[in-house]
Amino acid sequence: MSKLKVQDINKTVWNACDTFRGAIDPSQYKDYILTMLFVKYISDVNKEKKQGYAEKYDGDKARIKRAMQAERFIIPENSTFDYLYDNRNETNIGSLIDVALADLEEANRAKLTSESGSGVFRNISFNSSNLGSEKEKNGRLKDLLGNFSELDLMPSHLANKDAIGDAYEFLISNFASDAGKKAGEFFTPSEVSLLLAKLTKGEAGAKIYDPTCGSGSLLIKAAQQVGSRNARIERSRNVALYGQENNGSTWALAVMNMFLHGFDNASIRWGDTIRNPLHLESSTSLEKFDVVVANPPFSLKKWGKEEADDDVFNRFWRGVPPVSRGDWAFVTHMLESAKAETGKVGVVVPHGVLFRGSSEGKIREQLIKENLLEAVIGLPSNLFFGTGIPASILVFNKKRTSSPPVLAGAEALEAPGSTRRVEGQYSTDVLFVDASEHYQSGTNQNVLRKEDIDKVVQTYRDFGAGKHQNGVVEVKYSYVATYEEIEENDFNLNIPRYVDTFEEEEPVDMPAVKQDINTLESELKEVQKEMKKYLEKLDF
Repeated sequence: MSKLKVQDINKTVWNACDTFRGAIDPSQYKDYILTMLFVKYISDVNKEKKQGYAEKYDGDKARIKRAMQAERFIIPENSTFDYLYDNRNETNIGSLIDVALADLEEANRAKLTSESGSGVFRNISFNSSNLGSEKEKNGRLKDLLGNFSELDLMPSHLANKDAIGDAYEFLISNFASDAGKKAGEFFTPSEVSLLLAKLTKGEAGAKIYDPTCGSGSLLIKAAQQVGSRNARIERSRNVALYGQENNGSTWALAVMNMFLHGFDNASIRWGDTIRNPLHLESSTSLEKFDVVVANPPFSLKKWGKEEADDDVFNRFWRGVPPVSRGDWAFVTHMLESAKAETGKVGVVVPHGVLFRGSSEGKIREQLIKENLLEAVIGLPSNLFFGTGIPASILVFNKKRTSSPPVLAGAEALEAPGSTRRVEGQYSTDVLFVDASEHYQSGTNQNVLRKEDIDKVVQTYRDFGAGKHQNGVVEVKYSYVATYEEIEENDFNLNIPRYVDTFEEEEPVDMPAVKQDINTLESELKEVQKEMKKYLEKLDF
C-alpha cells in the first residue's frame, strides 16, 4: 500500500471546500474544514493505537480501554469520525456533530479548553443556519463527511510525520488567500514567518513566545528552526512554545495547529495581550522568554491606551503610544517579555513605525539609546494578505550593551569602527537592509523566494559576526549605521536615509534630441502637404 503524501491530503481536503463555496465566506468555512480535519486525524490515530493494543493484549477489552485512557486524546465513541460518517444520513447530523465536539472537549478539558473554561469548538456550530436550509445543510454535511472518509490518516499510512501539520498549514494559507482583508487576522505568509524565524533562531531548550499568534504558524516556524526538521519528538522537547490570541476562532485554530504539528505541550492562551497578558510570573510580572516573535495588527486603533497609564506590568515606562496606533504597544510588550541580557525579539511593523514622531518618536529614541535595536529590514510591498502596504522587520537583541566593543592591539589598528563582538560587548551600530525589490510576483500577491530569504539572513549573520564595517555593505541593499548617524537623523529609522537606492537618470544627449525634433518637423511638413492634396480633391 502506497503511503499518503501531503499533496494527496491537500487535494482531497481542498476539494472538500466545494461543499461550502458560494454558500458562506472562506473566513467562515475554514473553521468547518479545519475542525473536521482535526477530528478525522485524532480519530484515525486512536483507531491505529487501539488496533495495536488489541494485538498486544490479545483482545482483552478492559486492558485495551485502560491503555487508551493514557493516549494523547480520549475520544468518546460518539465523537469519532467513523461514528459521524456512519450517521451522515441522519436528519439531525448537524446536532450530532456539535454534540460530538462538545463531548470531545469535555473528555480533554486540559487540552481543548481555555483557562476560562471555553472550548476550542465553542465558536463553531455545524447546526448553524449559516449553512442553509435544513435540507441544504444536511446535504453539505453529508458531502463533507464523504470527502474526509476518502482519507486514511493513520500515522503508519502517512508518507512523513509532518504530513498532517503541513496539510493544515497549506489549508490555512489557501484560506487566507481567499479571505481578503480578514486573512491578516489569522495568518502570516509562510515565507515571512520563515524569515523572521531564521533571524531570531533560538538555541536548544528555548522558550519561544508570540503575543499575537494567530493560527500559530509563526510560532511553529520558529520552533522548526531549533533542532532537526525531521525529528518531531526531538523538536517538541527542544523548545517550549507560548502564544496568546485575542480572536476566539483563531485561538482554536492555533491550539489544533500545535497538536497537529506534535507540539502537545504548547501553551496557547485566549485573550487580549495588551489589556490582559496571560503568560505571567506573578500578578505584576510578565513571564520571560528566550525568543519573542510576532506580526501584530498594523496600527491598531483602540488598543488599550486607557489602561496603559496604570499598567501593573510597567511595560510602557518608555512612553505610551497614541490611541490610534498600537504598534509600539506590542513592540514594548515583546521587549519586556524577553529575557534580560539574552532575549531576542523579531517583529513585523508598518513603515510608519520607523519615522513617526510625537510619543512614538520618543519611544523609538529611548530604545535606540538603550542599544537594543540590532537590525531594520525593509520588505517588499504586497506580501501580506489583506493589505498591499510594505512592511519592515525590527530585530532587537538584549545581548547588546550600552557601550561599544573595545578592540585591542592589531584589531584596533586594522578595523577602526568595526562591529566585531568582544568579551560579550556589542557595537551600537544598526544594520539596515532594503529588500524591497527582492521578490517574485505572484497572482494575488508578491512572494519571498528562498534566495531572497537567504540573502537577508546571511547579511544579518555576517553583521552579527562583525564582518561588516560602518557604511555601505552592499550598494543599494544594506548599510551599517553608527549610533551617531542615527542620532543626527533625529532617531528616524526610515530606510532610505541609510540605504541609498537612488537611480541616476542617464544624461540627455541634446544634439540627438535636436536632430530627432528636426526629423519630426520635416516629416510633419510632408504629412501636411499630403493632407492638403486630399482636401483639395474633396473640394474642402
